[in-house]
Amino acid sequence: MFRFYTTSLLCFVLWMPALLAQSTDSINPQPEQTVIDQNGDTLYFSLYTPRNTVVTHLKFLQPETFHPELSAETFNLTDKKKAQELAIKLKQILDARGLFVDIETIPNNPDYTDSLTRLNRYIIYPNYPQIMLERVNGKWYYGKRTAEAIPELHSEIYPLGSDFLMNLFPTSIAHKQVLGLHMWQYLGVLLIIILSFFLHRLQTFLIEVLIKMGSRRYANIDAQVELIHKIAKPLSMILITITLSFLVPVLQLPIHFARYIIILLNILTPLFATIGMYQAVDLLAYYMQRAASRTETTLDDQLVPLVRRALKVFVVLIGVLIILQNLNFNVTALLAGISIGGLALALAAQDTIKNLFGSVMIFVDRPFQIGDWINFDGKDGTVEEVGFRSTRVRTFANSVISVPNGRIADMTVDNLGLRTYRRFTTNITITYDTPPALITVFVDGLRQLVEQHPDTRKDYFHIYVNNLNSHSIDILFYIFFSVPGWPEELKARHEIILQIMELAETLGVQFAFPTQTLHIQDFPEKQSLGPKYDTDPERMRAKVAAYLAKGKVE
Repeated sequence: MFRFYTTSLLCFVLWMPALLAQSTDSINPQPEQTVIDQNGDTLYFSLYTPRNTVVTHLKFLQPETFHPELSAETFNLTDKKKAQELAIKLKQILDARGLFVDIETIPNNPDYTDSLTRLNRYIIYPNYPQIMLERVNGKWYYGKRTAEAIPELHSEIYPLGSDFLMNLFPTSIAHKQVLGLHMWQYLGVLLIIILSFFLHRLQTFLIEVLIKMGSRRYANIDAQVELIHKIAKPLSMILITITLSFLVPVLQLPIHFARYIIILLNILTPLFATIGMYQAVDLLAYYMQRAASRTETTLDDQLVPLVRRALKVFVVLIGVLIILQNLNFNVTALLAGISIGGLALALAAQDTIKNLFGSVMIFVDRPFQIGDWINFDGKDGTVEEVGFRSTRVRTFANSVISVPNGRIADMTVDNLGLRTYRRFTTNITITYDTPPALITVFVDGLRQLVEQHPDTRKDYFHIYVNNLNSHSIDILFYIFFSVPGWPEELKARHEIILQIMELAETLGVQFAFPTQTLHIQDFPEKQSLGPKYDTDPERMRAKVAAYLAKGKVE
């Protein structure tokens, strides 16, 4: 990219000036005063109108008609040497900024008055109001304010006295022209290319040193190295464009060509800065992702991509506004128009904005996180993604429900994933002919099952005879499992239920179910069909102890 950029610039510098250069030779000021030059030629100049004054200033600073003493007449100063210096510096400012003077738009009326101030005053460039013409004693001159502003503007364009480069080469070599450019301009272009290449290499070297220093602190540096290299490329190009912005004015290129070069540099500098910041967002997101991975919640893992996208959009918008401002667009009016349009858009997209604020509330309050089992509006499932507009929930039927964040923020959400313990409650129904002593031993055995199971809560459970049903005696079995997820809960239930059945089989306890039984207990010579129970408490407790001792209850 660097080679393409510098090669393209060199080609433009070599060929375009001959095509785009505009000479003011064809524009002669209105004859008013005459001067005989050293060759005996008669020179005409005029300060009669604003247009005549501008033409006089620029005409006599052209290489073919170089008479700075006549150009200095456009300044109403007694110190002619200073006036000549100011005239030359003003021409250099115009050329460096690419400020093209359209002669036809300048008033040619000697009595011209400014519409705002009603004074005989004319501002040539709206962006540079300090450069103006004023009428004094029937003639138009660059005003006192312009004379005071020229040194400051010149030092901004040529900082640290860089304009000395324009006088660096011998006159005999410097003023020879090839394809519309002087020899010293070609040498200046070559110097700029060499300097830009050197700065590019130097910055690449410094970035590699920083990467090596950083790799000593981090074990996994591969991802960071790739991201830093992506940032380093546009940053290197920024350094080159800044260097060109500093040195191109020194070349004093033809005004048309300098104008396009400056516009190009005004675009490229913020463009490369935007690209660098855009890539820097990925590096920031990388560190944010590392920080999020060390937290227990998974919601911030989902937040990182959203923040990254939002920052990238913000960087692009700011970059576009800066580029438009550098192209002399009225950014204030543009923002005002966007604000009015944004208000209308906001009224038309109330639901979208509501969902956006709903997503913000979800990220702030954190009622659930990715992977939680939630129940809302009669539906339940596992949270898969929380976006700017909606939340995606994977149901247990393996379908996906997308719920607008504005709605889910107003709902009552039951976060089953945040349970410390998972409740298991049921009624164990036994037959009415079960002796009370056996029921007591059976209930005690159930409590011991809970106490010995590795996944049950030991400090809080309830197992009691709770109800006399129409067909059974009901034992309330109310316990909690300390397990992380639903699969572990199902496994624990499975084990507890099997152990209850085995304990009942060991003690001879019969489970009841809805049925009708006709009992004939006292029919002569007939044996009763009812079960025979061992009602000795000691023997029954011994059976429970023997069952538990077998290690069936872990």
